[in-house]
Amino acid sequence: MEQLLIERQIIHCDSEIMSGTPVFTGTRVPLQTFFDYLEADKGLAEFLEDFPHLRKQVFQILEITLREVLEKTGNLSARSA
Repeated sequence: MEQLLIERQIIHCDSEIMSGTPVFTGTRVPLQTFFDYLEADKGLAEFLEDFPHLRKQVFQILEITLREVLEKTGNLSARSA
């Protein structure tokens, strides 16, 4: 999934930025921060409140993740892929 996010320029890895930690493209916000919010009580709403400029990227990540889950469970039809 990480490679797909890089290819779509949603995240970026550069040894000069945050020691190569995957960050949202054009920012220093680590992708892990997004997942930390989702795992904690803060959740998606608070992440979007704290990082409103990342709204588009967040929804792209959620779409890609959901497609992967649906494909793995066989719940994504061939025509919607």
